[in-house]
Amino acid sequence: MMKKLLALLIFTTSLVNAQYTVKGTMTPPDKGDWVILYKIEGAKQKFLSNTTIKFDTVAIGGEKQVLGKFSFELPNTATPGAYRATYRNTGVGFVDFLFNKENVEFVFNPKYPDQSVLFTSSRENKVYKEYLQEYNAIQKKIDSFQAAYIQTQSKDDKKAYKKELKELEDVQETYENKSEGMLVNSFIKASRRYNSSNPHESIEDYLSATTENFFEYIDFKSETLFNSSFLIDKINDYVFYLNFSEEKMIQQKLMRKAIVNVMDKVSSKKLRKAVIEYLINALTDKRNGPAVDWMFSEYYEQLPTEDQDDDFKKEKLEILLATVGRIAPDFSWKEVEQDYKLSTLNDGNNYLLVFWSTACPHCVKEIPELYKFMQTHKEVSVVSFGIENEETKWNEFVKNLPKWHNAIGTHPDNKWDNETVRKYQLLATPSYFVLDRNKKIIAMPDHVEDVEKYFNSINE
Repeated sequence: MMKKLLALLIFTTSLVNAQYTVKGTMTPPDKGDWVILYKIEGAKQKFLSNTTIKFDTVAIGGEKQVLGKFSFELPNTATPGAYRATYRNTGVGFVDFLFNKENVEFVFNPKYPDQSVLFTSSRENKVYKEYLQEYNAIQKKIDSFQAAYIQTQSKDDKKAYKKELKELEDVQETYENKSEGMLVNSFIKASRRYNSSNPHESIEDYLSATTENFFEYIDFKSETLFNSSFLIDKINDYVFYLNFSEEKMIQQKLMRKAIVNVMDKVSSKKLRKAVIEYLINALTDKRNGPAVDWMFSEYYEQLPTEDQDDDFKKEKLEILLATVGRIAPDFSWKEVEQDYKLSTLNDGNNYLLVFWSTACPHCVKEIPELYKFMQTHKEVSVVSFGIENEETKWNEFVKNLPKWHNAIGTHPDNKWDNETVRKYQLLATPSYFVLDRNKKIIAMPDHVEDVEKYFNSINE
């Protein structure tokens, strides 16, 4: 009897202390030697653990190949949901996977994680991967027959479209049944795309139906979907890619309409806050000041007081001090012992503000080209701002830029910490800002070619 009790105690203890493993193999390894494990919760990531990558050389097909391997342990109490293994700070440097009380193992190429990941352990992830591969292969055929039908109106294309649609519906039903009771079931149901029962006769009809029914199969009340990147990714695609126009004014209108449509579908208090903050962050990254102002006014400030954060709002607005629609942050400088201030300049119908550096080879090439071009637009006053460690080289260079206002910004420790540089949130040189007579920013060209195109267009 004592032996049975002891055996039961040992078995029970092992269950309590049971752990699950998450193992990844990079082939070939990435440049870094670290991996961080996060639990995804809406638009945010919760840090769980970090580890180092171990490198191993193996013989494959008679050739030596270096592999990078990493491993994490999750306790028995780990919450099922979406997790992320991040191995790089920039770009798509992560692998997302589902965890539901089982070991997870995968192999992938770190340069192309989405396309290359192969799950060698984890029924949840294997089923989802198989589903996506089968579903997307048939969907690709449906899209090709849809495109062909718009051009030909052929009965054969219509028949082929409907045949593939039936096959797609069978695949969907098969995997929904196969995943019943699994965590992945929610993702399989939500991954289904809207397809009309008959192909559309025009591209306008197709795009309209796709936009209108984009969220047809997505349950915004699902906690499972919320605790992953799925909903946020879908919202991002809908707002910033599906509703897109090359014309900036039209793009702003389409984007606002898309955001209104999204917010009308989001009733959950928790999801609503997450979506609003995500969109504000995304729009801030895109330096879209008017849209951020609108998001704060229409949505963020309508949240319950306890869900608002003054520091969050202050941080975003400070980043957007120098964006289209804002008055350019002021600064002062000296020219031949005379004091100047951007806000009080009064010698142009428009102003071109260019930030550059003599340490930037691209700038050293572009600035003389820009100077030559701007001689054909004498109604525009140019303010060139050198971001420099010291003045000697800059002083020599600006001798070749007469009739421009030449200002310089330095800093005792790091030139990028200069007060004006920080106000303008500059990350690279050269950076361009077009101002109107009142110093309001009216354009932010990306390259010197864009500057030329802008001023040529207003004189047409």
